[in-house]
Amino acid sequence: MSTEVMLKEFAEVAEHPHRVLTAYKNEGKKVIGILPYFAPVELVVAAGMVPMGIWGSNKKTISMAKEYCATFYCTIAQLALEMLLDGTMDQLDGIITPTICDTLRPMSQNFRVAMEGKLPCIFLAHPQHRKPAFGLQFTVDQYMHVKAELEKISGAAITDDALRQAIKVMNRSRAARREFVKLASEHCDVITAVKRSAVLRAAWFMEPAVFAEKLEALNAELAKLPAANWTGKKIVTSGIICDNPKLLQIFDDNKIAIAADDVAQESRSFRVDASEEGDPMMALAQQFADQDYDDLLYDEHSNKNRRGEFVAELVKKSGAQGLVLFMQQFCDPEEMEYPYLKKALDAADIPHIKLGVDQQMRDFGQASTAIQAFADVL
Repeated sequence: MSTEVMLKEFAEVAEHPHRVLTAYKNEGKKVIGILPYFAPVELVVAAGMVPMGIWGSNKKTISMAKEYCATFYCTIAQLALEMLLDGTMDQLDGIITPTICDTLRPMSQNFRVAMEGKLPCIFLAHPQHRKPAFGLQFTVDQYMHVKAELEKISGAAITDDALRQAIKVMNRSRAARREFVKLASEHCDVITAVKRSAVLRAAWFMEPAVFAEKLEALNAELAKLPAANWTGKKIVTSGIICDNPKLLQIFDDNKIAIAADDVAQESRSFRVDASEEGDPMMALAQQFADQDYDDLLYDEHSNKNRRGEFVAELVKKSGAQGLVLFMQQFCDPEEMEYPYLKKALDAADIPHIKLGVDQQMRDFGQASTAIQAFADVL
C-alpha cells in the first residue's frame, strides 16, 4: 500500500470518528469513550472493548451543553458533552471522565447528570502527589474502581494476563507514534502539518493494535524515502490540542513544518510506556507517576522552571527555529504557566508566538496574519 493511500486512510478516521464508532458497533464491539487525559486505556483494551477518545469537535456549535456548563468552561469539555447530548456519540457503551484539571473536575459530574440512565459514567480522580508510595496506591485504587466498572459493562473479568497483553499493545502504539513524529520531521515534504495531525489524531479512534500495525507500515515506507531537502521553516507546537485542519493548513501554505510537539493530545500522550513486567495495575500507576513536564500535573520541584526549560530544550534538539503555543481559551493552567514558559524561551533565545484558540473558531484570518509574520522573522 502506498504512503499516500495510508495517509488518506488515517485522515478519513481522523475526520469522521463517528463513522468509525458506527463500524465498531456494527461489528458487535463495545466502545468506551475516553475524555482527556491520562486515562488508563489499557483497562479498556484488556476488557475486550475499544477505547475512543473524546476531544471535542471542530465542526459543531455549542447548544445543548450550555444547560450544564458554565460559559468559562473550555470548548473541548463543552463540545464533548454536546456530542453526547446531540446523538453523535450515543452509541458508546460508557465513558471514563478523568478530573485532571479544574474544568474536568466539576464537568465530570455534569456528564453524570446529563447521561443519567443513558450511559455509564466512570469517575477517575488522579492524585496530585502521584510519585510517592501513597500516591501510587491512590492511583491503583482508582484504577481498580475503573476496572470494576468496565467489567460490569463488558460482562467479563479483566485478568492480569489480559492487562499485561493490553500494556504491550499500547506500548507498541506509543513506540510507533514516537517513531512517526521523528520520521515526520525528516520527511516534512511528505508529512505536512495537516497530515501529521491526522495520523496522530486517528490514534484516539482506532483499535490500538490495528492502529499500531498500520502506523508501523507507514513508518516503514517513510523510512525508505530520502530525507527532505526542506527550504522552509520548522517549528515546535505546544498546547492542549491543535488539530484543526484549517488552522494547520496555514502552516503548510507558508512552508512551515512541525519538527516536534509538546501537545497534550499528541506527544505528551505517548512519551511514557508502562512496564510489561510485574503487577500490571501497579505498572499503570507507575506510568502515570512517571509522566512529567505537563502543566496540568503537580511538580514537586516547583521552585525550578523545569517544564519551561524542557520545552526550550525540545525546540533546540528538534532543530526548529521557534515555537508556536496554541493557548486554549479559558484554560487556567496554560494561562498561569505562560509567564514561566516565556521566561525559559526568552532565556534560550527561542522566538515564539502565542495563539488563542478554541474549537468554535471559524475565522482564521488573524491567526494567518500572525503565523505569516512569525515565519518572516524566523
